Amino acid sequence: MKTFRVALVWGSLIIVTSTSCAPKDAWRPLFDGRTTTGWRNFKSDSVGSGWQVVDSALTRAGPGAGDIITRDKFKNFELSLEWKIAPGGNSGIFYRASEDDDAIYWTAPEMQVLDDPHHPDGASRLTSAGANYGIDSSPPGFLKPAGEWNAVRLVVNGNHVEHWLNGQKVVDYELGSPAWAAKVKASKFAPHAHYGRNPEGYIGLQDHGDWVAFRRIKIRVLP
Repeated sequence: MKTFRVALVWGSLIIVTSTSCAPKDAWRPLFDGRTTTGWRNFKSDSVGSGWQVVDSALTRAGPGAGDIITRDKFKNFELSLEWKIAPGGNSGIFYRASEDDDAIYWTAPEMQVLDDPHHPDGASRLTSAGANYGIDSSPPGFLKPAGEWNAVRLVVNGNHVEHWLNGQKVVDYELGSPAWAAKVKASKFAPHAHYGRNPEGYIGLQDHGDWVAFRRIKIRVLP
């Protein structure tokens, strides 16, 4: 859509300039609240039966789920969603994932989804809710209890990454920086050449064997 500035010169209407209007809302839904359209299992073309739409949420409800990824790849983006997990539950949100290894977590950084007080991973800030799993710690105090919705904002722009949990920025790092490289070298991800190095990739949701639900999943592409 275009808009025009106009001028009246000696009784004549003259178009002076035209400009393109940016869309009012650049957000794109990744989940329609009714179906699993737009998603598939890692290294598969379908979605496992363990993923169901329950109360307008994309839910890991039972066996036969598996990790799922978007059908589209994304490079620079802002992702927004809400998650709710069972007591003692564990899951995650992957970004810039690829299928170049035998598991999604060997290629994609992960924003941890966890019931901190009732899961062993909650004992370390490196593996607690909001953390860049195993690499960057998240601070305590911003997680809502199991069974309540937690709001996520994930910004991936060039090499810059931010994790936001319930309105608070909990992780901030630069992919490829010396600090990042040192942390990866000291982690279990060190042997995996694609980990955190994909310039673009899939958004992924983890099946860790526990009940978890995601809703209001949307994304907007950044320049």
